[in-house]
Amino acid sequence: MTTMTETSARFREFKMPDVGEGLTEAEILKWFVQPGDTVTDGQVVCEVETAKAAVELPIPFDGVVHELRFPEGSTVDVGEVIIAVDVAPGSGDAPADPEPVQEAVAEPAAEEAPKGRQPVLVGYGVAESSTKRRARKGAEVPGPAAAAIQAEINGHGAKAGHGAKVAESRPLAKPPVRKLAKDLGIDLATVTPTGEGGVITREDVHAAAAPAPAEAPARSEESVPAPAPVAAPVDRAGRETRIPVKGVRKAIAQAMVGSAFTAPHVTEFVTVDVTRTMKLVAELKEDKEMTGVRVNPLLIIAKALLVAIKRNPEVNAAWDEAGQEIVQKHYVNLGIAAATPRGLIVPNIKDAHDKTLPQLGAALGELVTTAREGKTSPAAMAGGTVTITNVGVFGVDTGTPILNPGESAILAVGAIKLQPWVHKGKVKPRQVTTLALSFDHRLVDGELGSKVLADVAAILEQPKRLITWA
Repeated sequence: MTTMTETSARFREFKMPDVGEGLTEAEILKWFVQPGDTVTDGQVVCEVETAKAAVELPIPFDGVVHELRFPEGSTVDVGEVIIAVDVAPGSGDAPADPEPVQEAVAEPAAEEAPKGRQPVLVGYGVAESSTKRRARKGAEVPGPAAAAIQAEINGHGAKAGHGAKVAESRPLAKPPVRKLAKDLGIDLATVTPTGEGGVITREDVHAAAAPAPAEAPARSEESVPAPAPVAAPVDRAGRETRIPVKGVRKAIAQAMVGSAFTAPHVTEFVTVDVTRTMKLVAELKEDKEMTGVRVNPLLIIAKALLVAIKRNPEVNAAWDEAGQEIVQKHYVNLGIAAATPRGLIVPNIKDAHDKTLPQLGAALGELVTTAREGKTSPAAMAGGTVTITNVGVFGVDTGTPILNPGESAILAVGAIKLQPWVHKGKVKPRQVTTLALSFDHRLVDGELGSKVLADVAAILEQPKRLITWA
Protein backbone atom coordinates (compact mmCIF):
# COMPACT_ATOMS: atom_id res chain seq x y z
CA MET A 1 0.00 0.00 0.00
CA THR A 2 1.15 3.54 -0.63
CA THR A 3 0.80 6.94 0.91
CA MET A 4 -1.75 8.49 -1.41
CA THR A 5 -5.31 9.75 -1.58
CA GLU A 6 -7.78 10.07 -4.46
CA THR A 7 -9.37 13.45 -5.11
CA SER A 8 -11.44 11.92 -7.89
CA ALA A 9 -11.31 8.89 -10.14
CA ARG A 10 -8.86 10.90 -12.23
CA PHE A 11 -6.58 12.62 -9.73
CA ARG A 12 -4.43 11.04 -7.06
CA GLU A 13 -2.39 12.70 -4.34
CA PHE A 14 0.86 11.36 -2.94
CA LYS A 15 1.66 12.15 0.69
CA MET A 16 5.02 12.58 2.39
CA PRO A 17 5.77 9.10 3.74
CA ASP A 18 7.54 8.16 6.94
CA VAL A 19 10.85 7.20 5.33
CA GLY A 20 12.54 6.43 8.62
CA GLU A 21 11.49 5.01 11.94
CA GLY A 22 8.79 7.28 13.32
CA LEU A 23 10.06 10.47 11.68
CA THR A 24 7.67 13.43 11.69
CA GLU A 25 8.99 15.66 8.90
CA ALA A 26 11.31 15.86 5.91
CA GLU A 27 12.76 18.61 3.73
CA ILE A 28 12.24 18.54 -0.01
CA LEU A 29 15.74 18.88 -1.44
CA LYS A 30 14.96 18.58 -5.14
CA TRP A 31 12.08 17.93 -7.50
CA PHE A 32 12.89 15.74 -10.51
CA VAL A 33 9.55 16.45 -12.22
CA GLN A 34 7.41 19.48 -12.98
CA PRO A 35 3.69 19.95 -13.75
CA GLY A 36 2.94 18.45 -17.17
CA ASP A 37 5.64 15.77 -16.94
CA THR A 38 4.64 12.15 -17.46
CA VAL A 39 5.52 9.79 -14.59
CA THR A 40 5.41 6.02 -14.28
CA ASP A 41 4.94 3.70 -11.32
CA GLY A 42 8.23 3.51 -9.41
CA GLN A 43 9.77 6.63 -10.96
CA VAL A 44 11.69 8.83 -8.50
CA VAL A 45 9.97 12.22 -8.38
CA CYS A 46 11.88 13.97 -5.60
CA GLU A 47 14.68 13.73 -3.07
CA VAL A 48 13.97 14.52 0.57
CA GLU A 49 16.19 14.85 3.61
CA THR A 50 15.03 13.47 6.91
CA ALA A 51 16.66 13.69 10.29
CA LYS A 52 18.72 10.67 9.27
CA ALA A 53 19.51 10.73 5.57
CA ALA A 54 18.65 11.87 2.07
CA VAL A 55 16.06 9.60 0.47
CA GLU A 56 14.61 9.41 -3.04
CA LEU A 57 10.83 9.02 -3.24
CA PRO A 58 9.22 7.02 -6.09
CA ILE A 59 5.67 7.73 -7.25
CA PRO A 60 3.39 4.67 -6.90
CA PHE A 61 1.25 5.17 -10.02
CA ASP A 62 1.32 6.30 -13.65
CA GLY A 63 0.04 9.65 -14.94
CA VAL A 64 0.85 13.29 -15.62
CA VAL A 65 2.00 15.63 -12.86
CA HIS A 66 -0.84 18.05 -12.12
CA GLU A 67 0.62 20.02 -9.20
CA LEU A 68 3.62 20.19 -6.86
CA ARG A 69 2.32 21.27 -3.48
CA PHE A 70 5.63 22.40 -1.95
CA PRO A 71 8.70 24.12 -3.42
CA GLU A 72 12.26 22.89 -2.92
CA GLY A 73 13.61 23.75 0.50
CA SER A 74 10.26 23.29 2.23
CA THR A 75 10.04 21.24 5.41
CA VAL A 76 6.93 19.08 5.16
CA ASP A 77 5.16 17.10 7.86
CA VAL A 78 4.75 13.38 7.30
CA GLY A 79 1.27 12.80 5.88
CA GLU A 80 1.05 16.10 3.96
CA VAL A 81 0.20 15.88 0.25
CA ILE A 82 3.28 16.80 -1.78
CA ILE A 83 2.22 16.05 -5.37
CA ALA A 84 -1.03 15.55 -7.32
CA VAL A 85 -1.05 13.36 -10.44
CA ASP A 86 -3.59 13.11 -13.25
CA VAL A 87 -3.86 9.34 -13.71
CA ALA A 88 -6.31 9.59 -16.64
CA PRO A 89 -5.06 12.48 -18.80
CA GLY A 90 -7.22 13.38 -21.78
CA SER A 91 -10.34 11.77 -20.30
CA GLY A 92 -12.25 15.05 -20.09
CA ASP A 93 -12.14 18.53 -18.68
CA ALA A 94 -9.95 18.80 -15.64
CA PRO A 95 -11.69 19.76 -12.40
CA ALA A 96 -10.96 23.04 -10.69
CA ASP A 97 -7.56 23.42 -9.09
CA PRO A 98 -7.35 21.68 -5.70
CA GLU A 99 -7.91 23.90 -2.69
CA PRO A 100 -4.82 25.23 -0.87
CA VAL A 101 -3.22 22.72 1.45
CA GLN A 102 -4.23 24.53 4.63
CA GLU A 103 -7.86 24.65 3.54
CA ALA A 104 -8.37 21.18 2.15
CA VAL A 105 -6.03 18.50 3.40
CA ALA A 106 -7.97 15.45 2.29
CA GLU A 107 -9.46 13.35 5.07
CA PRO A 108 -9.31 9.56 4.58
CA ALA A 109 -12.50 7.85 3.51
CA ALA A 110 -14.46 6.27 6.32
CA GLU A 111 -13.53 2.76 5.29
CA GLU A 112 -9.86 3.74 5.12
CA ALA A 113 -9.70 5.53 8.46
CA PRO A 114 -6.33 4.70 10.06
CA LYS A 115 -6.17 2.71 13.25
CA GLY A 116 -3.21 4.27 15.04
CA ARG A 117 -0.84 4.51 12.03
CA GLN A 118 -1.38 4.59 8.30
CA PRO A 119 0.49 2.30 5.90
CA VAL A 120 3.19 4.26 4.09
CA LEU A 121 5.72 3.79 1.31
CA VAL A 122 8.65 3.08 3.61
CA GLY A 123 8.99 2.66 7.39
CA TYR A 124 6.47 2.04 10.12
CA GLY A 125 3.72 4.45 9.26
CA VAL A 126 2.36 7.91 9.91
CA ALA A 127 1.29 8.75 13.43
CA GLU A 128 -2.39 9.58 13.78
CA SER A 129 -2.87 13.32 14.17
CA SER A 130 -5.35 14.85 16.56
CA THR A 131 -5.27 18.27 14.95
CA LYS A 132 -7.21 19.61 11.97
CA ARG A 133 -6.65 22.81 10.05
CA ARG A 134 -9.40 25.37 9.85
CA ALA A 135 -10.29 27.08 6.61
CA ARG A 136 -9.27 30.71 6.67
CA LYS A 137 -11.50 33.61 5.81
CA GLY A 138 -9.78 35.96 3.49
CA ALA A 139 -9.91 38.28 0.52
CA GLU A 140 -8.31 38.18 -2.86
CA VAL A 141 -4.67 39.23 -2.86
CA PRO A 142 -4.13 42.07 -5.35
CA GLY A 143 -1.32 41.76 -7.82
CA PRO A 144 0.58 38.75 -9.19
CA ALA A 145 3.64 39.30 -6.98
CA ALA A 146 1.61 39.18 -3.77
CA ALA A 147 -0.21 36.08 -4.98
CA ALA A 148 3.10 34.38 -5.73
CA ILE A 149 4.41 35.22 -2.28
CA GLN A 150 1.25 33.99 -0.62
CA ALA A 151 1.41 30.81 -2.68
CA GLU A 152 4.89 30.22 -1.30
CA ILE A 153 3.61 30.91 2.22
CA ASN A 154 0.75 28.48 1.72
CA GLY A 155 3.34 25.99 0.50
CA HIS A 156 1.20 24.32 -2.14
CA GLY A 157 2.74 25.76 -5.28
CA ALA A 158 -0.37 27.63 -6.49
CA LYS A 159 0.36 29.92 -9.41
CA ALA A 160 0.16 33.66 -9.00
CA GLY A 161 -3.04 35.21 -10.30
CA HIS A 162 -5.25 32.21 -9.43
CA GLY A 163 -6.94 33.98 -6.56
CA ALA A 164 -4.85 32.82 -3.62
CA LYS A 165 -6.61 33.40 -0.32
CA VAL A 166 -4.93 35.00 2.67
CA ALA A 167 -6.06 35.95 6.13
CA GLU A 168 -7.20 39.56 6.23
CA SER A 169 -4.89 40.42 9.11
CA ARG A 170 -1.87 38.33 8.03
CA PRO A 171 0.99 40.47 6.64
CA LEU A 172 2.59 39.27 3.42
CA ALA A 173 6.18 38.01 3.85
CA LYS A 174 8.31 35.08 2.77
CA PRO A 175 9.19 32.42 5.38
CA PRO A 176 12.83 33.62 5.78
CA VAL A 177 11.56 37.15 6.42
CA ARG A 178 9.07 35.85 8.99
CA LYS A 179 11.88 33.99 10.75
CA LEU A 180 14.05 37.12 10.73
CA ALA A 181 11.22 39.10 12.29
CA LYS A 182 10.72 36.43 14.92
CA ASP A 183 14.45 36.38 15.76
CA LEU A 184 14.49 40.17 16.11
CA GLY A 185 11.25 40.27 18.10
CA ILE A 186 9.41 42.31 15.46
CA ASP A 187 5.64 42.06 14.99
CA LEU A 188 5.10 41.97 11.23
CA ALA A 189 1.77 43.74 11.70
CA THR A 190 3.73 46.84 12.75
CA VAL A 191 6.09 46.78 9.75
CA THR A 192 5.50 49.07 6.76
CA PRO A 193 5.89 46.98 3.57
CA THR A 194 7.83 48.36 0.61
CA GLY A 195 7.85 45.28 -1.64
CA GLU A 196 5.70 44.88 -4.72
CA GLY A 197 2.10 44.07 -3.88
CA GLY A 198 2.52 45.03 -0.22
CA VAL A 199 5.11 42.33 0.57
CA ILE A 200 7.37 42.88 3.58
CA THR A 201 11.08 42.58 2.75
CA ARG A 202 14.13 41.89 4.91
CA GLU A 203 15.04 45.57 4.67
CA ASP A 204 11.61 46.49 6.03
CA VAL A 205 12.20 44.24 9.07
CA HIS A 206 15.67 45.66 9.68
CA ALA A 207 14.26 49.17 9.42
CA ALA A 208 11.58 48.33 11.97
CA ALA A 209 14.22 46.89 14.31
CA ALA A 210 16.39 50.01 14.13
CA PRO A 211 16.00 52.29 17.15
CA ALA A 212 14.03 55.43 16.43
CA PRO A 213 16.07 58.66 16.60
CA ALA A 214 15.60 60.54 19.84
CA GLU A 215 13.40 63.62 19.55
CA ALA A 216 15.08 66.90 20.38
CA PRO A 217 13.63 68.41 23.57
CA ALA A 218 11.63 71.61 23.24
CA ARG A 219 13.77 74.69 23.80
CA SER A 220 12.86 77.17 26.46
CA GLU A 221 13.64 80.85 26.20
CA GLU A 222 16.98 80.13 27.85
CA SER A 223 19.68 78.60 25.68
CA VAL A 224 19.93 74.82 26.12
CA PRO A 225 22.79 72.79 24.61
CA ALA A 226 21.65 70.65 21.70
CA PRO A 227 21.47 66.91 22.45
CA ALA A 228 24.34 64.75 21.24
CA PRO A 229 23.64 63.26 17.81
CA VAL A 230 22.21 59.74 17.88
CA ALA A 231 24.52 57.19 16.30
CA ALA A 232 23.07 55.60 13.18
CA PRO A 233 21.98 51.99 13.75
CA VAL A 234 24.47 49.38 12.61
CA ASP A 235 23.22 47.64 9.49
CA ARG A 236 23.99 43.98 10.08
CA ALA A 237 22.69 42.92 6.68
CA GLY A 238 25.51 41.08 4.96
CA ARG A 239 27.53 40.78 8.18
CA GLU A 240 25.79 37.66 9.45
CA THR A 241 24.45 34.50 7.87
CA ARG A 242 21.64 32.55 9.50
CA ILE A 243 21.40 28.90 8.56
CA PRO A 244 18.19 27.03 9.45
CA VAL A 245 18.87 23.99 11.61
CA LYS A 246 17.02 21.07 10.04
CA GLY A 247 17.43 17.61 8.60
CA VAL A 248 20.58 15.71 9.56
CA ARG A 249 22.12 18.72 11.34
CA LYS A 250 19.05 19.10 13.56
CA ALA A 251 19.09 15.40 14.40
CA ILE A 252 22.80 15.53 15.24
CA ALA A 253 22.26 18.43 17.62
CA GLN A 254 19.35 16.76 19.38
CA ALA A 255 21.14 13.42 19.66
CA MET A 256 24.37 14.91 20.99
CA VAL A 257 22.62 17.05 23.58
CA GLY A 258 20.53 14.06 24.65
CA SER A 259 23.59 11.83 24.91
CA ALA A 260 25.84 14.34 26.65
CA PHE A 261 23.27 15.11 29.35
CA THR A 262 21.91 11.58 29.78
CA ALA A 263 24.89 9.23 29.78
CA PRO A 264 27.69 10.04 32.25
CA HIS A 265 30.73 10.12 29.96
CA VAL A 266 34.22 9.00 30.94
CA THR A 267 37.11 9.28 28.48
CA GLU A 268 40.45 7.51 28.76
CA PHE A 269 43.52 8.00 26.58
CA VAL A 270 46.52 5.96 25.51
CA THR A 271 49.41 6.75 23.18
CA VAL A 272 50.75 3.79 21.25
CA ASP A 273 53.50 2.84 18.81
CA VAL A 274 51.72 1.60 15.66
CA THR A 275 54.80 1.12 13.48
CA ARG A 276 54.15 -2.61 13.09
CA THR A 277 50.51 -1.93 12.20
CA MET A 278 51.62 0.42 9.43
CA LYS A 279 53.95 -2.29 8.10
CA LEU A 280 51.06 -4.76 8.15
CA VAL A 281 48.92 -2.31 6.17
CA ALA A 282 51.63 -2.04 3.52
CA GLU A 283 51.91 -5.85 3.28
CA LEU A 284 48.14 -6.34 3.04
CA LYS A 285 47.96 -3.92 0.13
CA GLU A 286 50.15 -6.35 -1.81
CA ASP A 287 48.20 -9.44 -0.71
CA LYS A 288 46.19 -11.06 -3.53
CA GLU A 289 43.39 -11.96 -1.11
CA MET A 290 42.88 -8.23 -0.45
CA THR A 291 42.65 -7.29 -4.12
CA GLY A 292 39.92 -4.70 -4.61
CA VAL A 293 39.65 -4.07 -0.86
CA ARG A 294 40.43 -0.66 0.59
CA VAL A 295 43.27 -1.36 3.03
CA ASN A 296 44.20 1.37 5.50
CA PRO A 297 44.98 1.73 9.22
CA LEU A 298 41.27 2.10 10.02
CA LEU A 299 40.70 -1.47 8.87
CA ILE A 300 43.22 -2.83 11.38
CA ILE A 301 41.92 -0.55 14.13
CA ALA A 302 38.36 -1.77 13.48
CA LYS A 303 39.48 -5.38 13.69
CA ALA A 304 41.43 -4.63 16.86
CA LEU A 305 38.34 -3.12 18.50
CA LEU A 306 36.25 -6.15 17.51
CA VAL A 307 38.81 -8.48 19.11
CA ALA A 308 38.90 -6.31 22.25
CA ILE A 309 35.09 -6.51 22.46
CA LYS A 310 35.26 -10.29 22.09
CA ARG A 311 37.67 -10.40 25.04
CA ASN A 312 35.51 -7.95 27.05
CA PRO A 313 31.92 -8.57 25.87
CA GLU A 314 30.33 -6.57 28.73
CA VAL A 315 31.34 -3.33 26.99
CA ASN A 316 29.01 -4.09 24.07
CA ALA A 317 25.79 -3.13 25.83
CA ALA A 318 23.10 -0.50 26.19
CA TRP A 319 21.27 1.14 29.09
CA ASP A 320 17.50 0.66 29.16
CA GLU A 321 16.21 3.55 31.25
CA ALA A 322 12.55 2.49 31.08
CA GLY A 323 13.24 -1.07 32.17
CA GLN A 324 16.18 -0.16 34.40
CA GLU A 325 18.22 -2.89 32.73
CA ILE A 326 21.59 -3.30 31.07
CA VAL A 327 21.06 -4.90 27.67
CA GLN A 328 24.12 -6.87 26.59
CA LYS A 329 24.46 -7.34 22.82
CA HIS A 330 25.77 -10.64 21.46
CA TYR A 331 26.50 -9.06 18.12
CA VAL A 332 28.50 -6.01 17.05
CA ASN A 333 27.10 -3.46 14.62
CA LEU A 334 30.23 -1.36 14.19
CA GLY A 335 29.51 2.32 13.53
CA ILE A 336 31.93 4.44 11.51
CA ALA A 337 31.51 8.21 11.85
CA ALA A 338 31.54 9.85 8.42
CA ALA A 339 31.65 13.56 7.64
CA THR A 340 29.35 14.41 4.72
CA PRO A 341 28.13 17.69 3.17
CA ARG A 342 24.87 17.25 5.13
CA GLY A 343 26.66 16.72 8.43
CA LEU A 344 28.11 13.91 10.49
CA ILE A 345 26.42 10.53 10.07
CA VAL A 346 27.23 7.17 11.62
CA PRO A 347 26.30 4.22 9.43
CA ASN A 348 27.25 0.84 10.82
CA ILE A 349 28.50 -2.50 9.56
CA LYS A 350 25.93 -5.10 10.57
CA ASP A 351 27.33 -8.18 12.37
CA ALA A 352 30.88 -6.93 11.99
CA HIS A 353 32.06 -9.48 14.57
CA ASP A 354 31.40 -12.33 12.10
CA LYS A 355 33.38 -10.85 9.20
CA THR A 356 36.83 -11.86 8.06
CA LEU A 357 39.42 -9.16 7.43
CA PRO A 358 38.72 -9.04 3.66
CA GLN A 359 34.95 -8.92 4.32
CA LEU A 360 35.39 -6.18 6.90
CA GLY A 361 37.54 -4.19 4.47
CA ALA A 362 34.96 -4.53 1.71
CA ALA A 363 32.17 -3.44 4.06
CA LEU A 364 34.19 -0.41 5.19
CA GLY A 365 34.85 0.62 1.60
CA GLU A 366 31.19 0.34 0.65
CA LEU A 367 30.11 2.26 3.75
CA VAL A 368 32.48 5.16 3.06
CA THR A 369 31.60 5.37 -0.63
CA THR A 370 27.87 5.36 0.04
CA ALA A 371 28.23 8.05 2.71
CA ARG A 372 30.27 10.33 0.46
CA GLU A 373 27.65 10.02 -2.28
CA GLY A 374 24.94 10.99 0.20
CA LYS A 375 23.06 7.72 -0.35
CA THR A 376 23.26 6.23 3.13
CA SER A 377 19.84 4.84 4.06
CA PRO A 378 18.19 5.28 7.48
CA ALA A 379 18.41 1.50 8.01
CA ALA A 380 22.19 1.66 7.59
CA MET A 381 22.39 4.08 10.52
CA ALA A 382 20.08 2.19 12.86
CA GLY A 383 21.05 -0.40 15.45
CA GLY A 384 24.70 0.51 16.06
CA THR A 385 26.35 -0.88 19.21
CA VAL A 386 29.83 0.74 19.28
CA THR A 387 31.45 3.39 17.08
CA ILE A 388 34.84 4.47 15.74
CA THR A 389 35.50 8.11 14.85
CA ASN A 390 38.73 8.81 12.99
CA VAL A 391 39.63 12.41 13.80
CA GLY A 392 43.20 11.73 12.70
CA VAL A 393 42.27 12.34 9.06
CA PHE A 394 41.96 16.03 9.98
CA GLY A 395 45.43 16.11 11.54
CA VAL A 396 44.02 16.08 15.08
CA ASP A 397 45.89 14.19 17.79
CA THR A 398 42.79 13.01 19.64
CA GLY A 399 39.48 14.13 21.14
CA THR A 400 36.78 13.31 23.68
CA PRO A 401 33.99 11.85 21.53
CA ILE A 402 30.35 11.90 22.61
CA LEU A 403 28.51 8.60 22.62
CA ASN A 404 25.89 7.85 20.02
CA PRO A 405 22.54 7.47 21.81
CA GLY A 406 21.94 3.86 22.76
CA GLU A 407 25.62 2.87 22.60
CA SER A 408 28.04 2.30 25.45
CA ALA A 409 31.40 3.14 23.89
CA ILE A 410 33.06 5.16 21.10
CA LEU A 411 36.73 5.02 20.09
CA ALA A 412 38.46 8.12 18.70
CA VAL A 413 41.60 7.58 16.61
CA GLY A 414 44.11 10.41 16.34
CA ALA A 415 46.60 11.26 13.60
CA ILE A 416 49.44 8.78 13.06
CA LYS A 417 52.69 10.74 13.16
CA LEU A 418 56.41 10.01 13.08
CA GLN A 419 57.67 10.79 16.59
CA PRO A 420 60.71 10.04 18.76
CA TRP A 421 59.94 6.92 20.78
CA VAL A 422 61.89 4.66 23.10
CA HIS A 423 62.10 1.33 21.26
CA LYS A 424 64.25 -1.52 22.61
CA GLY A 425 66.08 0.86 24.91
CA LYS A 426 66.89 3.44 22.25
CA VAL A 427 65.14 6.60 21.05
CA LYS A 428 64.04 6.03 17.48
CA PRO A 429 61.55 7.61 15.07
CA ARG A 430 58.36 5.54 15.27
CA GLN A 431 54.77 5.82 13.95
CA VAL A 432 52.72 6.90 16.96
CA THR A 433 49.05 7.70 17.57
CA THR A 434 46.75 8.50 20.50
CA LEU A 435 43.51 6.64 21.12
CA ALA A 436 40.62 7.93 23.23
CA LEU A 437 37.77 5.74 24.46
CA SER A 438 34.60 7.36 25.81
CA PHE A 439 32.14 5.11 27.60
CA ASP A 440 28.89 5.23 29.55
CA HIS A 441 29.90 5.01 33.20
CA ARG A 442 26.48 3.66 34.18
CA LEU A 443 27.32 0.28 32.69
CA VAL A 444 31.04 0.44 31.94
CA ASP A 445 33.26 1.02 34.94
CA GLY A 446 36.86 2.23 34.82
CA GLU A 447 38.34 -1.26 34.91
CA LEU A 448 36.30 -2.54 31.97
CA GLY A 449 36.89 0.59 29.91
CA SER A 450 40.61 0.43 30.62
CA LYS A 451 40.83 -3.22 29.58
CA VAL A 452 39.14 -2.53 26.26
CA LEU A 453 41.38 0.43 25.47
CA ALA A 454 44.52 -1.44 26.57
CA ASP A 455 43.61 -4.41 24.38
CA VAL A 456 43.14 -2.23 21.30
CA ALA A 457 46.48 -0.53 21.96
CA ALA A 458 48.26 -3.86 22.49
CA ILE A 459 46.95 -5.23 19.18
CA LEU A 460 48.00 -2.14 17.26
CA GLU A 461 51.46 -2.34 18.81
CA GLN A 462 51.74 -6.08 18.07
CA PRO A 463 49.28 -6.92 15.22
CA LYS A 464 50.11 -10.62 15.46
CA ARG A 465 47.78 -10.62 18.49
CA LEU A 466 44.95 -10.48 15.95
CA ILE A 467 45.75 -14.15 15.35
CA THR A 468 46.53 -15.27 18.89
CA TRP A 469 43.62 -13.41 20.54
CA ALA A 470 40.94 -13.83 17.89
